[in-house]
Amino acid sequence: MTATDVELNFAPEWDQPIAYIARTHQWYGMLGYGNPYRYAQYSKVPFARLAKALAQSRVALLTTAAPYQAGKGDQGVRSPYNAAAKFFKVYSGDCALDHDLRISHVGIDRAQAVDDANTWFPLPALRRAAAAGRIGAVAPRFIGVPTNRSQRHTLEVDCADVLALCRADLVDAAVLVPNCPVCHQTMSLTARHLEANGIPTIIIGAARDIVELCGVPRFLFSDFPLGNAAGLPFDESACDATLELALAVLESAVAPRTTVQNPLRWSGPADWRLDFMNVERLAAAEIARRRAENDRIKAVAQGVRDSTLA
Repeated sequence: MTATDVELNFAPEWDQPIAYIARTHQWYGMLGYGNPYRYAQYSKVPFARLAKALAQSRVALLTTAAPYQAGKGDQGVRSPYNAAAKFFKVYSGDCALDHDLRISHVGIDRAQAVDDANTWFPLPALRRAAAAGRIGAVAPRFIGVPTNRSQRHTLEVDCADVLALCRADLVDAAVLVPNCPVCHQTMSLTARHLEANGIPTIIIGAARDIVELCGVPRFLFSDFPLGNAAGLPFDESACDATLELALAVLESAVAPRTTVQNPLRWSGPADWRLDFMNVERLAAAEIARRRAENDRIKAVAQGVRDSTLA
């Protein structure tokens, strides 16, 4: 920081949301991908209003987390990216039960990851909101949405499957929680599809540029490391406050492209933004190792996809 920065009490220059689109383009370019990924972008955004008060509404929870699969290797939050644990089809689970959902299969910030599922799967917070009368009820099933890089597949297959489940469960509104960069695109496309079909949504996410480029009705932005958008680790009050703010945005937004920033600050290292997918901080030997590891991951993921979708 310069003397003027200190004099004016400025925050450090890096203390601002990560530009994930630019960061991921550099990262995957380093891994050998020739064409930069084209993130979804729309100018028009659908917008559905709540048909009834939240206190009378049945609210669904959508997640990109995957059920733990015994025999599929380490699936802890700090384990290496585990392509074997990926899923490629929409699934659902009973909200009356507790579930072991993991995020080892997506590109989260592993350096900052903490083993508290409440920060990526806020079902307990949603149950508490229902018990307190803040919402009418939690939908009988939560919905797992796969992270497909193919936007066409997400739009034509996954979004239709999610909508069918929401309609079957008589859902009045939905809370969507993505994790990795592409997860944020997936959930943005899903939110748009649900809204176009009359179901109001709110995304709780951490990759602001990806969500806003796609264009969604309502977005609660948590400036936290990827994988922690729903709250601070081991802090129930922070998780409840994050959900409450999301619900407030869900019921109060008057137009699409409404973004509200979570006022909470990350409880870990202040400079966490500097390292995530930052090729400028990698030595040549580490880049070579990452490329080889990426080739292995792609092969594993393709095998899982082929067997799942066959």
